[in-house]
Amino acid sequence: MNTTAFVTPVTLQAHGVRLVPLELAHEEGLRAAAADGQLWNIRVTSVPEPQDTRAYIETALQMRAAGNRFAFAVLDDASGEVLGSTSYHDILPAVQRVEIGYTWYAQRCQRTHVNTTAKLLMMGHAFDTLGCHVVGWRTDNFNFASQRAIERLGARKDGVIRGHALRRDGTIRDTVMYSLRAGEWPESRAQLLDKMKQHLRQP
Repeated sequence: MNTTAFVTPVTLQAHGVRLVPLELAHEEGLRAAAADGQLWNIRVTSVPEPQDTRAYIETALQMRAAGNRFAFAVLDDASGEVLGSTSYHDILPAVQRVEIGYTWYAQRCQRTHVNTTAKLLMMGHAFDTLGCHVVGWRTDNFNFASQRAIERLGARKDGVIRGHALRRDGTIRDTVMYSLRAGEWPESRAQLLDKMKQHLRQP
């Protein structure tokens, strides 16, 4: 099934952050963002190495055509600079469910308002526009920072799938699964908006 049946190209924008459909034109910017902190060396993420950036985008575009992933480039709205990438994935129109993942940002953007803004935009679009019943997340069992970040969104831990996937170094990981239901979204949104105000008040 093609994503045009459920997730269609869209630009999402707020608080100086803009999410646009990932394209080959973002290759140079994506490579530069990953170089800030040499993110490809982090064992529990899937950030592309510099020479693999184009293939990373091509794979995302193939998955978009197949209907199971829709990747965004995350941009600084004022400058157009690429800050990172995030995606809807495991798109299931029949049960109105998407997951949010493949998320990473240049080191300088971590612990800023960028991720909170992007998640607010994507969760809002999923629940309020696409009419999703559930939004999910998954992460490596050793990616404790990611687990804390997902829990701060208000998501609930569904469980752990043991021996679920390969890491980039060839080891086998357990995957921690989280979800948020549509009925839980209003409270989650209120908490995130309050967190956003705190971020934006910081000097």
